[in-house]
Amino acid sequence: MTAVRIEREIERKYDAAADFALPDLTGLPGALGEPEVQRLDATYFDTTDLRLAARGITLRRRTGGTDAGWHLKFPVGRGVKEEIRLPLGRAAKTVPKELAGLVRAYTRGRALRPIARIETTRTLRRLLDAQGNPLAEIADDAVTGQALDRTEPVAWHELEVELTAGEPGLLDLLDERVRAAGASPAGSGSKLLRLLDHRVPAAPAPDTAALGPRSPAGAVILAYLRSHRDALLAADPLVRRDADDAVHQMRVATRRLRSTLQIFGTVVDKEATRPLRAELRWLAGELSGARDREVMLERLQRRVDELPPHLVLGPVRERITRHLEEGMAEARARALSALDEKRYLELLDALDALIDDPPLTPAAARPARVVLPSLVRRAWKRLDRELTEAVAKTVPAERDAALHEARKSAKRARYAAEAVVSAFGRPARDFARRMTALQELLGDHQDSVVCRDTLRAIGLEAYAEGENAFTYGLLIGTEMAVAQRDEYQLPAVWKQAAKGRYHRWLG
Repeated sequence: MTAVRIEREIERKYDAAADFALPDLTGLPGALGEPEVQRLDATYFDTTDLRLAARGITLRRRTGGTDAGWHLKFPVGRGVKEEIRLPLGRAAKTVPKELAGLVRAYTRGRALRPIARIETTRTLRRLLDAQGNPLAEIADDAVTGQALDRTEPVAWHELEVELTAGEPGLLDLLDERVRAAGASPAGSGSKLLRLLDHRVPAAPAPDTAALGPRSPAGAVILAYLRSHRDALLAADPLVRRDADDAVHQMRVATRRLRSTLQIFGTVVDKEATRPLRAELRWLAGELSGARDREVMLERLQRRVDELPPHLVLGPVRERITRHLEEGMAEARARALSALDEKRYLELLDALDALIDDPPLTPAAARPARVVLPSLVRRAWKRLDRELTEAVAKTVPAERDAALHEARKSAKRARYAAEAVVSAFGRPARDFARRMTALQELLGDHQDSVVCRDTLRAIGLEAYAEGENAFTYGLLIGTEMAVAQRDEYQLPAVWKQAAKGRYHRWLG
């Protein structure tokens, strides 16, 4: 992506009368600079059914001011947005493909077109520190906006207070002053939302605070599915930008969705969701290569760094890094290719359809305390049985494979408990923590198995090219010792997870 800038925007917006006067800010950190008047002209883009606006996402092309260009804003928290910027370019009515790609999970291939124009006369004041650096900006905006399918413009006045380099508490101090001067918190999160008002479809959000043991089982599971559908969508543009941990977050959301549909198939009809579960499995597989190699690279680099220098013979770290990074590039290309497939967009449509019109069974209407604990208990029983079978195996390769399957079951049991935390609270959270401890221990064991195979392959490459392969053998021995340690610790972690106090709520 060429000439992109990414900014974190932390601001608060206020409604204010046209004659609003900025109050005295004496006593606050910094001093007010001279006012600067800017004239801003922005055209906003969205689908005809306002899919971006419904998610609080804004995409605009703005001229004037100090940051003219294309701006794409994603909400990341209350009062916090991440803004991706591109230069203006020549095209005024065609969204740059870099930005269109970042919202593809929301637009699903629908055209982005101009939907509104907003002109702002802004009086900007900066709160400056002793060196003249801005701590915050206070923008007094006289706004005129017009939806492009309407003839009448709308005018209003608002205030934006944005943190630049100051401490977060500075926003609270400024909030007190501007409210005392007559401003009130804005009714909309952006100028566009205010202009479009009731035309923007509301994105439903799960009211997990209202859920409990007596809530319908279906409501509990749907709230969890909705939250991870949203997590998957939020991860999509981050994966496309190659943001840290983005592939992992997207894969986890995908796996949680699939696992929930599997485990709670007596609540959300299992047969009806079979095609969607298959597609979620496909997506997780497309994402796995990049994440797995990333984890392995970090692990093996750490192992090399932990060795005494005199035991590292040859360019070991460099060879390991080169080998895995080449594979990471291929895996990342595969993941991005999957996100651009029609199949992926159809998966997202199917997820939306599931949540909007779920195939609930009669059990979904029954209280959560009657239906859900037994399904979590079933996931635990499967894990317990697989662990029993795994530790009884005497052939190392067979035991490794069995422990790997048990790791998957530990993850399913963990996800099952997490799915019902909104109804059962601390007991479910404590149970999930025990499952997490088992999952992590078994995951470390499996990582050691995979790393040994990889080290052997890299060592053979090094040997074939005339390098000393001693260190690779040493690292394989280290990973074997790690696996033995994990197997030694497993009974204690397993016994802890099986304690009655973690299972009473399961009945």
